[in-house]
Amino acid sequence: MSPLVSIRDLTVRFAGAKTVNAVNGVSLDIAPGEVLGLLGESGSGKSVTLRALMRLHPEKRTTYGGSMMVDGQDVLGLSGPALEAYRGKTCGMIFQDPILAFDPVYSLGRQISEAIRRHEAVDEATAKARAIQLLERVQVPSARRRYDAYPHEVSGGMRQRAMIALALACKPKLLLADEPTTALDATVQIQVLLLLRELQQELGMSVIFVTHDIGVAAEISDRIAVMYGGRIVEQGPLADIMTDPRHPYTRGLMASTVRPGMRGQRLEAIPGMPPDLTAMPPGCAFAPRCAQANAACMVAPPPLVSQGNRQNACIHAEEPCVAA
Repeated sequence: MSPLVSIRDLTVRFAGAKTVNAVNGVSLDIAPGEVLGLLGESGSGKSVTLRALMRLHPEKRTTYGGSMMVDGQDVLGLSGPALEAYRGKTCGMIFQDPILAFDPVYSLGRQISEAIRRHEAVDEATAKARAIQLLERVQVPSARRRYDAYPHEVSGGMRQRAMIALALACKPKLLLADEPTTALDATVQIQVLLLLRELQQELGMSVIFVTHDIGVAAEISDRIAVMYGGRIVEQGPLADIMTDPRHPYTRGLMASTVRPGMRGQRLEAIPGMPPDLTAMPPGCAFAPRCAQANAACMVAPPPLVSQGNRQNACIHAEEPCVAA
């Protein structure tokens, strides 16, 4: 089966007083109907990768390299009406903060029905009926009344549900979810995760789910890709990554996560700071923070190599973990 998403050597650079090397050679394949969890610290390049797939970065300040193919379309080659048609119809996005993503001067329902009318030849009444159905589908109570509510008039959980409805309005083949549960309390968070998984299975969508929370990634993902310094450093099936992390950075993330039965135990932390994306080191970006780093790690970034059904970018991947 051909992948729905095929990314090869993607680079994203932002021009300014200094050039920011935000994404540095990312390659990913995502199968139809697959959920990929994109995991990593803030600043690792996760959200930049998602926004690149939607071509949302400022065109004048952004330089892309490599290629991105989604459902047979060359995303970097799209422009004008073709790019507008791609956004929403082929690829939808759930933003991290819906209060900023929604237009404050239009009601929630009107923004959803507008997206439907933009991509499908339906009249206003039909689009409104579809929007109300979508709000009901994402479990927004009193959906007909909420159709006329403005973003500031509903709770954070309701806004996030409405954002999901907007992203799914035209049944995209690929859904990009940029930390959609970060600002929600634990009860609402699990409700939204269960809802997303149910809708994904019902509609057969591929999903890229960005998070820095390992527990959230484990709840929704089929496969995990770990990013650091704008690169994929490890990827593979969820169970393999969770039970046998091989990259020192992935091991560090697992060790710094609170788990059941840890009361009274010291929580390990990854020492040091993430790399400066305006002055990337010549070798492995994680080497300055890695207890296993040696001179060979400082020469060049290690390539992402296959190890069975997973990939790893570390020359020490098969070695026992060394405490920091």
